Amino acid sequence: MDPLSVLKDFTVRGEADKIERVGANYRFGSEYSFPCATETAYRSKGGTLYTLEALVHYVKNHHLKLGEYMQSTVKSSVPAVTLPDRKPLLEYLTGKVASSDAIDYLLLQQQNAQSQKQNEEYRPDQDNSAFVSRESAIEDMEVEDFGKSDEDVDYIMLIRSNERPLKSRDAILQCKNRDFYSVLVNSTKREEERQRIESHQRKDGLVAKSRLMGAEERGIVGFSGGGGDDNGYDANPKSKLHFKAGKIGEGVPIILVPSAFQTLITIYNVKEFLEDGVFIENDVKAKEMKGLKPDCITVQKKFSRDRERVVTAYEVRDKPSALKPDDWDRVVAVFVLGKDWQFKGWPFKDHVEIFNKIIGFYMRFEDDSIESAKTVKQWNVKIISISKNKRHNDRAAALEVWEKLEEFVRSRSHS
Repeated sequence: MDPLSVLKDFTVRGEADKIERVGANYRFGSEYSFPCATETAYRSKGGTLYTLEALVHYVKNHHLKLGEYMQSTVKSSVPAVTLPDRKPLLEYLTGKVASSDAIDYLLLQQQNAQSQKQNEEYRPDQDNSAFVSRESAIEDMEVEDFGKSDEDVDYIMLIRSNERPLKSRDAILQCKNRDFYSVLVNSTKREEERQRIESHQRKDGLVAKSRLMGAEERGIVGFSGGGGDDNGYDANPKSKLHFKAGKIGEGVPIILVPSAFQTLITIYNVKEFLEDGVFIENDVKAKEMKGLKPDCITVQKKFSRDRERVVTAYEVRDKPSALKPDDWDRVVAVFVLGKDWQFKGWPFKDHVEIFNKIIGFYMRFEDDSIESAKTVKQWNVKIISISKNKRHNDRAAALEVWEKLEEFVRSRSHS
């Protein structure tokens, strides 16, 4: 019988106490004797075979707590049975289950054959010209290097000549019943999506900055009239949309949107709505972006009923707490959630001051109840209604937002 079957037989009969260690062997009563370090057919979840001494020690000490058991293995210099294997191994050895998927006799035969091949011994009745002892190798080296100093003897080569490789680098990396390809694919896709979003943000920021700087250098203002011609050129540079104290702050104007999903417009879908005139549900856009929410995006007006434009680009943010004092001078619009807590921590004393300095928009579906906008109607905000299903009407709603926004910015630039 093999060691695993013998051990199970003794454990089921309650005769584990008859298993004694004598030198380097385990004696099972007077019937069997096996080397302690011999491998059994029981495979660990890590893919290696447990030795007989590891199983015998566990059978005799399975009643110990995990910490006490691990200490006993260290004290006895015996390999430990891992925690995931303890329960199924004990159930098999005590006979609660007749068999186990962890038993792998084929793997045991392969490893025994490999060990037998690697541990061939010198035999007088065979041609032993291929076997060279360490002493003979040293003697040969000394003969070849006769007359040389000890420093010329290559002892490393002598050591390597006696080495026998058990596993290669590739074999060690192979894990049975484990596939890491899906992990690699998912991590690669996530990294590519993150880099794409970051690249898109940088591109939007550079485009907005270059257009604003180019407009200032050419003397182009963002509104018609005021002494300028039809092409938007202002003959008086002082009347350009420069941002002074008490007016819009210097830099790209900012639009704030709620970070909560309870509102129709968030940083996920604001770009499609304002640039393309198409409303997309927040959860759909969040899924497309793999849940990676940008801190800031840039939107530009790409369509209009006329040729008037106040600025070429706006920054959209959803974290007011991250704004610096100078940044608040650039805030020109906010999409409101309809809750007072949205404005907590804002540098304004009340709603009146907020919506005198910042234009507010409240997005709603046409068939929503009046109660949903009851609080908003008490504020000085613009209510924009869209259809739940008729997406071709979204463009008109987006145009209404742009018109109100540009009118507000125009008034602030003249104030």
